[in-house]
Amino acid sequence: MSKSRSPLHENCRYSLYFAPRGKERLLFLGEELGRRHLRFQDKLIGIIGDAGSGKSSLIRGMFPGLELTNNDDAMDMHKIMQVRDLDDNFTNGTTFHLDMRFQLAFTQMHEIVSFVQNAMANDRRVIVEHFNLLYPALQEHADVMIGIGEEIIVVRPTVFGPTPQSMYDMVHMSLKYRKMAHTVEDIAIRLLMDEFGIDHKYFYSSDIKNGFLLRFTKEIDLDFPKLAKRIDERLAECLTVHYHDETNIMLGDRVIHCTGPRLHVRNTSEITGFRLLEQFIRDEKTDTYCLVGLLDHEETNFELLNIFETGEK
Repeated sequence: MSKSRSPLHENCRYSLYFAPRGKERLLFLGEELGRRHLRFQDKLIGIIGDAGSGKSSLIRGMFPGLELTNNDDAMDMHKIMQVRDLDDNFTNGTTFHLDMRFQLAFTQMHEIVSFVQNAMANDRRVIVEHFNLLYPALQEHADVMIGIGEEIIVVRPTVFGPTPQSMYDMVHMSLKYRKMAHTVEDIAIRLLMDEFGIDHKYFYSSDIKNGFLLRFTKEIDLDFPKLAKRIDERLAECLTVHYHDETNIMLGDRVIHCTGPRLHVRNTSEITGFRLLEQFIRDEKTDTYCLVGLLDHEETNFELLNIFETGEK
């Protein structure tokens, strides 16, 4: 099996993407990441991130038709036990999926390591969720490693790193902002529809760091101070938030529609540092008017919200 590296990929330290909210947008981004970053020689793909961050949807977008060993509601025991049926699997399959958190509940680490090594030796591809749990025993870098938190990081690790654990630490810490932003976004959308009479067909979700972005297809007469006040009041009610079904959440005692029902804080009291920009930001390139909600942003110049972080003091 060739381990040659493309100079083009070696020159890329990492690629960074917004982690969109909603299954459909994650599937679309996964498809795009597959086209941009995967080569046919890649045999070991490491996926890193917490439960509910969207790993499964991203994998399905990158590898259409791949049968996962688990989803959010059920486990496929035949797939989980594939690590003990080496010869049959290598004859019948070309790409395999492992979820380390589920896998370790049913098989031993040495069995998993042996399966992964044999799969790659037989020119098969293995996608490993929670790759940071496998790496200490496997002691082999993934060809491509993808971390998903508030943002999606794509990297081709070298002997100099990054390590899977360092990537996990990064995405684990940032995921809280994505959960907070999605929860406030859902509250804002319901208020816009229920109390301000704005039809959802006039706006759609987009992305910004540490916040949410709603793009309106036309400028409307919106009472920004009133909307900001109503959002703050809803957050102050300490509403519980939890999964209801694949298209809805429970917000307090009410069922509301949501494109990412597993990606929320547990209670609105966990949301801190929120503020609403009380003006539309015109985006000439997309011909839209942006409604922006921010979390823990000190920068008041909206043109600098996506600045590069230099580390300078």
